[in-house]
Amino acid sequence: MRWLFVLLLTATVAKAEGEQAGTFDYYILSLSWSPNWCALAGDARNADQCDARHDYGWIMHGLWPQYENGWPSFCNSRFRNPSRRQTRAMTDIMGSGGLAWHQWQKHGRCSGLSSEDYYAAARRAYRSVTRPPVFRRLPNAIRLPASVVEEAFLQSNPDLTAEMITITCESGYIQEARICMTLEMEFRKCGPDTRRDCAMERAIMEIVR
Repeated sequence: MRWLFVLLLTATVAKAEGEQAGTFDYYILSLSWSPNWCALAGDARNADQCDARHDYGWIMHGLWPQYENGWPSFCNSRFRNPSRRQTRAMTDIMGSGGLAWHQWQKHGRCSGLSSEDYYAAARRAYRSVTRPPVFRRLPNAIRLPASVVEEAFLQSNPDLTAEMITITCESGYIQEARICMTLEMEFRKCGPDTRRDCAMERAIMEIVR
């Protein structure tokens, strides 16, 4: 009986990945505040992304296909994987070729696009959002309500509303701004499982180095 339960559980988990590519409802553009990621993880890894010569602020964590509830991942794709040259070319907006590779494997394959077209779509999405310049001018690390970060995005993007963006936190730091977009890269309301705003009143924002 115990083994039957394990088999059923395994089958349920298996259905959570490997969905059909190209079948989804909208995208999430996930923007990560690079200085905070460096403080939490990157510095300890001696990640090149965290070297001061790059001057990264809001970088693209990923462009994620979404269902109205839930999301596909690690889909089967008829397209071949990107070359190292392709992933390396994404470092200007993603911070590392390794992240570009991982995002293709987990999310890009589910878009139904080739890797070349997926990365082009990701660039189009990234460029369609005005990243608030105020955070790049911080003289020192500060603590602030996560809602202030959301408001800065809303002010910088007049077509964006509060139902279209979610701010997340991790370990006391502002983590990401997640913006919901149509397949044509226009802003749209997020699904109910995506709208989980961080409620921290004193979240940390590190400075751009």
